[in-house]
Amino acid sequence: MFLEVSGCQGDGPGSQTMATCLSSGTLRTVVFFFASICAWYSGYLLAELIPEVSLTSAVYNLRSISEKPLLKAPAPKRQKCDHWTPCPLNSYAYRLLSGGGKDKFAKICFEDELLMGEKTRNIGRGINIAIVNSSNGDLKQICIDLTDNSGPMVTFIESAPPKSLLFMVTQDDGASRLKEDAKKVIEALGSKQIRSIRFRSSWVFLTAKGFELPAEIQRENINHSDSTRNRYSGWPAEVQIEGCIPKPPS
Repeated sequence: MFLEVSGCQGDGPGSQTMATCLSSGTLRTVVFFFASICAWYSGYLLAELIPEVSLTSAVYNLRSISEKPLLKAPAPKRQKCDHWTPCPLNSYAYRLLSGGGKDKFAKICFEDELLMGEKTRNIGRGINIAIVNSSNGDLKQICIDLTDNSGPMVTFIESAPPKSLLFMVTQDDGASRLKEDAKKVIEALGSKQIRSIRFRSSWVFLTAKGFELPAEIQRENINHSDSTRNRYSGWPAEVQIEGCIPKPPS
């Protein structure tokens, strides 16, 4: 029995064929080894030439190139009494805000100082009044809830010194106990709405004693209670006025 095997085998007449087969196999091995060495060395050189950058960073950089830069406007600088724009030089900033409902307290802000409000704990039910010396901006007096007795209210207003600024705001109800004598005094100071003020009306008023305010300054604002359009249960929306008052000449 004979076993026939193809390829290069043994010695004998086919020895030359065997030698040729061995030479060809060796050459292929050498070529493969040399190619492997070259591939490894090429990879090594490439790694040395290219800096190490994480895949995440590379993707982020590519994305950043395609995106347009966003231009962000700087945050607006806060102005006195939360005005949108600053007041001119030699003028005072002010904001008057009436109360609204049971939880929103009236406020009087002057030159970024809260003269009356919830934080100062000096707001009462009725008409709240602050008097400021317009020559130097000093706060002279604060009056709280004088509508329970119009007599002291009249005395307080009449005691304001010359060149005074008077700020008035309502909290809750400022009309029910407001007597005729107080209405006359406030009307004489320039109020156009004091006689129309009603139960729980929201009202603010700015006036001066001993000098005239510029004609363009808003001095008064009012909002009456109306069950069909009240913002709060039984109360109208609060009202406000704000602006800049020129300092009077010394």
